Amino acid sequence: MKLKDGFVLHTVGNEHMMVATGEAAKVFNGLVRNNTTANCILEQLLQETTMEEIVTRICDKYEASEEVVMADVNRVIEEIRKAGFLDE
Repeated sequence: MKLKDGFVLHTVGNEHMMVATGEAAKVFNGLVRNNTTANCILEQLLQETTMEEIVTRICDKYEASEEVVMADVNRVIEEIRKAGFLDE
């Protein structure tokens, strides 16, 4: 899975955002503000990846428990899936 083409991540200071460009902007006209965890997940979704790979990378980076990370990743992916931002 990965983000659909046209979604761009941008960080200004401590503010993480995602915006739609090109064809994606015809379907979504807005700005998505993300916390650090969601931004980390979205960064990985810029390229084809799996949920397991995302969880492993976050656990390694933050030394967090797999259960907590899996819950966070599931929640973020479900939200962007519902919004139609994933290319699966």
